[in-house]
Amino acid sequence: MDDEQARDLLLRVARGQEEMRCRLSRMLELMLDALMGAEADEACGAAYMTRGEGRVNRRNGYRERGVDTPLGTLTVHVPKLREGYYSPEGIIGRGRRVDAAVAAAVVEMWVQGVSTRRVERVARELGVDRLGRSEVSRLAERLDAQVDEFRSRPLSGRRYCYLWLDATFVRCRGDGGASSAAAVTAIACDDDGRKRVVGFDVFDTESYAGWKSFLSSLRARGMDGVRLVVSDDHCGLRKAVAEEFQGASWQRCMVHMMRDVLGVVPRQRRPRAAALVRLPFAMGSRAAADAAWTLAADELASTDPRAARTFAAARDECLAYMAFPKDHWLRIRTNNVQERENREIKRRTSSVGVFPSRDALQRLVGAVLMEADEEWSTDRRIWSPENTSHAWDAPDTHTPTAAELAAARSQARAAFDALDTTTRQEQE
Repeated sequence: MDDEQARDLLLRVARGQEEMRCRLSRMLELMLDALMGAEADEACGAAYMTRGEGRVNRRNGYRERGVDTPLGTLTVHVPKLREGYYSPEGIIGRGRRVDAAVAAAVVEMWVQGVSTRRVERVARELGVDRLGRSEVSRLAERLDAQVDEFRSRPLSGRRYCYLWLDATFVRCRGDGGASSAAAVTAIACDDDGRKRVVGFDVFDTESYAGWKSFLSSLRARGMDGVRLVVSDDHCGLRKAVAEEFQGASWQRCMVHMMRDVLGVVPRQRRPRAAALVRLPFAMGSRAAADAAWTLAADELASTDPRAARTFAAARDECLAYMAFPKDHWLRIRTNNVQERENREIKRRTSSVGVFPSRDALQRLVGAVLMEADEEWSTDRRIWSPENTSHAWDAPDTHTPTAAELAAARSQARAAFDALDTTTRQEQE
């Protein structure tokens, strides 16, 4: 068989597999639709489009929803009811709590008399536009029980080497009217090499007292073994971390630091400044990173003194990750582990707008994070357990020799000169 025949055979096999995948996907969509239809009929007390003495409700159309499966993303049709709310629990796993939390928040706004056109649209899409006060209460109670159990579950029995902390802000109603509330989350890497949601809360304001109480609750639930805490440069958070996780190192998120530095640089000079700030993080050793940091800070000082001062002061706190295994550097130097969940929280809260209460917001945040934690429990690990165990090795405290320092400075200078060459070429 020549190359052309082999290629034709592979193409035919690939096309056949794709056709089979499409058929299986469609069959699975039809099966899920049928199962949800049967559940909805049972809730109504009669089959769809039929009469019956036992009927207690009726169908009211459906809403489309994407479901991620090994066959790809399927589009299924979730029945809506004229009265009440149908949730396909047990059929479609991921997302059911989140949809229910959004539904409860939407109708709670109606109960409080603060509905808007956008809320009405979201309610119709979710099929909850006819829910009453009692149905909302039952829905919220069921979710609250799950969220409370998740928030208070013990953390003992395993070690957590890295801890990522962050907050995202959502508009929420309170006694003084609508204001910005801080939804704080804690994600950790356990000794099995998996990400875990270890805590979350909603603060009226991001403060030392709030972070202190939150981190203290993690310790009380048995969290142990933390070697590095990653966060932004919030002074109250830093103080609380130092008190609650004594002996752990603190890593300032390099992305947050870059935003702080570039925020005071004129727009036309930001590309060059961003390249300079990123330079030390491309180095393969702490000595080379220190040398690159000095070169970058000196050049920034000649054009943007305020940015240079912020950058120069952040050296040790942004390079703390280099004392840990090199295989771990990429994930522990930023708070990017949190970004996906913050985006999901924002995506869900944006459909509601201003949350009707702190409890409603906490319910939604809990639902999002519970779904993520369940996915991580079956998803692939960040690192293998053996690789993860090196996080507890003694930190790298090696003092470079004169020859090693000279080599590090040469490496940094070469990278800096290459950056100059690249910049000139881009300008030309």
